[in-house]
Amino acid sequence: MNEDDRAGEFGPIYLPALQRIRDLWLELEPIVEATSYDDVVAPTELQVSLSDGLGDAESARFDIQWSELGMYSFHYVDSDDVNWRFDRHPNTHSPETHFHPPPEAATTAAEPSCIDVTEVSLVTRAVHAMWRAAYEGDDVDQLNSASNPP
Repeated sequence: MNEDDRAGEFGPIYLPALQRIRDLWLELEPIVEATSYDDVVAPTELQVSLSDGLGDAESARFDIQWSELGMYSFHYVDSDDVNWRFDRHPNTHSPETHFHPPPEAATTAAEPSCIDVTEVSLVTRAVHAMWRAAYEGDDVDQLNSASNPP
């Protein structure tokens, strides 16, 4: 996540949310290979590693942040250097809740997110549902196409 992408306050990282997100990914996704935090003492990001990715990618990772203010970033990157992300944070380029499409997840390409829910478990389930639909359908156009998932 590019910190310059945020125009307003994101807020401090909320560790209980990251723990809940980790537990949900482990429960929902059979190809989760590992989960970790960027820092064991003061984590700012949860990393969920997958044993496969979209298209021809052989592996993928989600870098996830969730703040005490309910702001978030679910950033996907894979072994083919494809990036996309679902974000919620104040900014100058799009609605507060938005989606940066693949392959670069460019700041300037942000579009409104199909995810309307704001509760940590529901947002996680929605991102997972979008990832799973794109993965099973081998179609990245499915990533931001549902009507208010999950």
